[in-house]
Amino acid sequence: MGKVEDERAFFSEGWIEPPKTALKKAVATEKPHYHGHRDRLRERFVAGGPDALPDYELLELLLFRLIPRVDTKPIAKALIARFGSLAEVLGAPASLLEEVKGIGPTVATDLKVIAATAQRMARGEVRGREVLSNWTQLLDYCRSAMAFENREQFRILFLDKKNGLIADEVQQTGTVDHTPVYPREVVKRALELSASAVILVHNHPTSPLSIMLDHAQAH
Repeated sequence: MGKVEDERAFFSEGWIEPPKTALKKAVATEKPHYHGHRDRLRERFVAGGPDALPDYELLELLLFRLIPRVDTKPIAKALIARFGSLAEVLGAPASLLEEVKGIGPTVATDLKVIAATAQRMARGEVRGREVLSNWTQLLDYCRSAMAFENREQFRILFLDKKNGLIADEVQQTGTVDHTPVYPREVVKRALELSASAVILVHNHPTSPLSIMLDHAQAH
């Protein structure tokens, strides 16, 4: 009996509880499970470029910096499921982005900053090139710029003789289901810019993914 009591006393006295600061430090050094996933995703991007990743994974890469301590994969997938594509996520209004779980006002604003940067870059890529030879690029550009506008827009892309983009302008903004179009204003502006042709772009707020394009020669 005495021996048992001695052993209990020995082990009891021999155990020294580590300081709480040490425990906190140990917990802090444990990496969340998604950190390895982030590293692998970055490696795939570096090795294969953007085409090696689907839209939701590219969006994950963006969200890594915006939401550093959260698993962003489900958030990225939820955004794509809601809006359809990366371009349409970036084109969505901040108020709609905030309706997706995990997206607050700060992250929504950051995504809109990224969208503005992407739009300016896309405008630079299209300008001076033969836009009619690449309708896919043109459609992506138009969707990112206006697919989730809450009012109808009548947008005009003015082209030179080589079908290069001279200017991209919103000619009229209407209501949720109507926008006035004035042909004389279109012709006047085309003459001012010495445009040889125009592409007319019209969106439908009631159907965010719908973009209508028409092409006309200027005489």
